[in-house]
Amino acid sequence: MGFKLPKAEECVWLSLRFSMAWTFLWAFLDKVFGLGFATASDKSWLLGNSPTAGFLGFATKGPFASIFKSLAGNVFVDWLFMIGLLAIGVSLFLGIGMKIAGYSGALLLFLMWLAVLPPEHNPFLDDHIINGIILIGLTKVKHGRSYSLLNWWKKQKIVKKYKILE
Repeated sequence: MGFKLPKAEECVWLSLRFSMAWTFLWAFLDKVFGLGFATASDKSWLLGNSPTAGFLGFATKGPFASIFKSLAGNVFVDWLFMIGLLAIGVSLFLGIGMKIAGYSGALLLFLMWLAVLPPEHNPFLDDHIINGIILIGLTKVKHGRSYSLLNWWKKQKIVKKYKILE
């Protein structure tokens, strides 16, 4: 038998799953270590800087800007955001907890979209919405679940008890 390549449809969803996983993991790593992409090295979380202060404090605009600006630099918001980035990324990468990861990731992206209304290059649609749709799609299809720990994960007692954890 040996190794079987996934079919085209499976490859698309698998690519989307890994791409979205890397998007969240990269954002986490860049903010923790200040890798110089979206976060300068002297602004890393490890150096005591807030991972939300820049975006929420300076990039927000539109009707909800004051709400988001008031959250900038809040320690609770920082921890919630960073734990969310890591958990969503790891979950997508491993292919476990896809429902929670997909919906919470879509919610996070929706909130980021709300923070910049209207988007810069389109009156409505931007990558936050598109990526949110992809995440919701990942919760609905079984494709893209190969190359994951899903079979092992589904055997765990807590997952058997609470199906939302699949």
